[in-house]
Amino acid sequence: MKIAVIALTRGGKELADRIVAGLEKSEGCAVTDGALSTIRRLWSYYDGLICIMAAGIVVRAIAPLCRDKKADPCVLVLDEKGQFVISLLSGHLGGGNALARQVAAITGGTAVITTASDVTGHTALDLWAAENNLRVQNPQVMARVATKLVNEGEVSFFTSVVCVRLPADFKVVDAPALADIVLSRAPFDPLDHPDALVLCPCNLYLGLGCNRGAKAADFELAITELCAQYHLDRCAIAGIATIDLKADEAGLLQFARENNLPIRFYTAEELNRVEGISASAAVLAATGARGVAEPAAMLAASDDTIPGHPGQLIVRKIKWKDVTAAVAEKKLTDMVQPCG
Repeated sequence: MKIAVIALTRGGKELADRIVAGLEKSEGCAVTDGALSTIRRLWSYYDGLICIMAAGIVVRAIAPLCRDKKADPCVLVLDEKGQFVISLLSGHLGGGNALARQVAAITGGTAVITTASDVTGHTALDLWAAENNLRVQNPQVMARVATKLVNEGEVSFFTSVVCVRLPADFKVVDAPALADIVLSRAPFDPLDHPDALVLCPCNLYLGLGCNRGAKAADFELAITELCAQYHLDRCAIAGIATIDLKADEAGLLQFARENNLPIRFYTAEELNRVEGISASAAVLAATGARGVAEPAAMLAASDDTIPGHPGQLIVRKIKWKDVTAAVAEKKLTDMVQPCG
């Protein structure tokens, strides 16, 4: 996070210097044109604003700027003694609550956190989803489910994906109709789960092979048909992978770029170490690898905590005229959000 520290008084500026000295990626910003104008000028350039001044000044400054908790920087307000560090805006997704605790440790003061989940010790749903790379399909439902969690102490949870360790305040149910939260990689339809918060795990990796000169449109058609056939939401795709011989394949690179998907390249030797794949004599003759799409997908979906443990192949290779594709799943692990 890139943090601006703003102060008005002499004592506030001394405190700002202490914070900048103790807080990585922070910098003091002079007030040259009044507090309101300075805060508004810095708003779009920093991930967080630490304001050492009266809370009322800050509220008046940021009121016309606030748009969305996904876009707004976090804002902290401190008195010039550093006794109270108030997380005023973007406490969860913006990192304000965590930053307030860091700053309080520097000033010797108290972090003032008002978000209900932090105060009660329950899971912060928006932060939990972000930390576990889960896309929120219907964010308008988030507040209602989060309120239920705080009021009742737990929410019901259904998943069609294997999860390892869930928050203690999630009660697992065996049908999506019974759930407050549904975790699914199926294409999202608001009519399927009208009352539940629907999350999509971004944990699928495409393994791709192709004939030389395949176009981006060829890959697009193949993946569209694959997702439709296997009832997969495109947002569940975390990345793509192939053999290093395809590192200069223009159509593949264009497809990855247009879909904002990271791409990984593996050598034939690395691909040949993967067991349980569909081998091809033609692919072996052309590339030196027994297969490309399946082992590439499995390597890309490897469990980070267990070196050399490939991901689970869930769609074996499918061939189109110029493209071959397979899908592997990365296991969702350690989905417990630690209490702050």
